[in-house]
Amino acid sequence: QVQLVESGGGLVQPGGSLRLSCAASGFAFSRATMGWYRQAPGKERELVATITSTGGSTNYADSVKGRFTISRDNAKNTVFLQMNSLKPEDTAVYSCYAHWFQFREYVYWGQGTQVTVSS
Repeated sequence: QVQLVESGGGLVQPGGSLRLSCAASGFAFSRATMGWYRQAPGKERELVATITSTGGSTNYADSVKGRFTISRDNAKNTVFLQMNSLKPEDTAVYSCYAHWFQFREYVYWGQGTQVTVSS
């Protein structure tokens, strides 16, 4: 079955960095668009970044442009989110997702990892 397992979250001071990882299994990872969403308490889920199947194209929310970088390693079935210059407003649960089409649309989500930015 499809599994998306995030890791790398934690507590970091403002201005610090974290690198999130999402290990994928159970599907053709190299054919899927991958991405990261986040949801803070009391707020709607927000798209953070996406990356196409080959890694040739990426997309970012305006709030993270220039600070976050999404990447993937298709040989290791893993997608990453490098987060630099973190701000308190980046505090949220970050979830990995996978999206592809094969006769129909498939969308899967991980359980999420908590990122807290606080001094």
